Amino acid sequence: MQIAPRKVINAWCMYDWANSAYNLVITSTIFPAYYEAITKNRLPDNEVEFLGRKFVNTALYNYALGAAFIVVALMSPILTSIADYRGNKRNFMRFFCTMGSIFCCLLYFFAPQPLAGGGTTLSQRSLDVGIFCMVFACIGFWASLVFYNSFLPDLVPHRLRDRISARGYTWGYIGSVILQVLCFIMVFFPHLFGFHSDYAKDFMPPRVSFVLVGLWWFGFAQISFRYLPISTVKERHERKNVFTNGFLELKKVWSQLKHMPVLKMFLVSFFWYSAGIQTVFLAATQFGAKELHLPTDKLIITIMIIQLVAIPGAILISRASERFGNIQTLMACVLIWIGACIGAYYTYTDIQFYILGATVGLVMGGIQSLSRSTYSNLMPDTKDTASFFSFYDVTEKIALVMGMFTFAFIEERTIKFGGMRNSVLALMVFFMVGFVWLGLTMRKAKRLSQNRQQGNEA
Repeated sequence: MQIAPRKVINAWCMYDWANSAYNLVITSTIFPAYYEAITKNRLPDNEVEFLGRKFVNTALYNYALGAAFIVVALMSPILTSIADYRGNKRNFMRFFCTMGSIFCCLLYFFAPQPLAGGGTTLSQRSLDVGIFCMVFACIGFWASLVFYNSFLPDLVPHRLRDRISARGYTWGYIGSVILQVLCFIMVFFPHLFGFHSDYAKDFMPPRVSFVLVGLWWFGFAQISFRYLPISTVKERHERKNVFTNGFLELKKVWSQLKHMPVLKMFLVSFFWYSAGIQTVFLAATQFGAKELHLPTDKLIITIMIIQLVAIPGAILISRASERFGNIQTLMACVLIWIGACIGAYYTYTDIQFYILGATVGLVMGGIQSLSRSTYSNLMPDTKDTASFFSFYDVTEKIALVMGMFTFAFIEERTIKFGGMRNSVLALMVFFMVGFVWLGLTMRKAKRLSQNRQQGNEA
């Protein structure tokens, strides 16, 4: 296939630059710390009420995110079916980007009210607004990525996908760190931005940061939407209902996987270790705030370390895959994740948390980038890239739901004797299962390769 023009490839990478600010500020740093701080209360185990049921505050956060990922997993087949039929992947990507950025900005209204005698209180209405805005922003972010990822095999051939995928993640880390630094300055020097009262200094910088993220995401995404190609309408032998065709496409992909054992086994391994990776990324700040009682500034420093280390980490892992092979490199990364889970269980100080953050950062971006490109390379040569990436996305989201629900459930059930530390050990099991399946995938790939060589020699 022909390589897309440089400006188109760079426009694709620019969407990583645009949306990664959400992943950093909203998913992993300022918002989780802000949420934990304003929902902390005097009730047993910091319980809050939502939809008529009481939850541990951080467990509610994880359950809400899990629910958002269920919605994305169910919507993805329908959305990709419509996009395939009408040939407008870019328009759907634009819609969810816009939706996510708007609800990100609306998180500004998730705030406690000051009391006349001092202190603050969080109203039920404000909590409801915060949870719903968080869920819809999450849906917008992840749904847009379904279409974003499906552009990769349309732009470059197999030999370049590892490198371009890594470039996208690298641009994302750089862009998100730039905005994070601005938010960081606002949090630590609020008086420079006109926030002088105690209430304003404590709560306005995070709220303004949420608005900045939404504007950054929406603004830079316009570069991507300007240059990314408009998909052509695909000819179909049989016209089906677009609302059911997506699930039929997933069934079709599953049927094809039965004849592609290496890709099938890779997806099983990806399911397990992805459940661990995404849950760690989403719950790391909560762990630092609740288990280690770290203040917001130290939590932000930790996530900054993760982001800064992730930039060379993604490049290093991409180079390692070229030398040692994708599966072998992924196995090494998963081993590091297993070690990180063990380390997290025994982490009690801020220095230990910084070291843990650096370790996680080293493999965070690289394993995600390499997983995406490995899947792309193992895919058959097909025009239905959106359907295959929809299957990939659904696999990732179901894994994430399992990871988030497991993490929250174990925390609630063991809140008196370990809490989140026990949840981390459960994630270690996910990584161990993923490692075993990667080994089986590598073994199967070698066996098939040997059989093909013997057949050619014969």
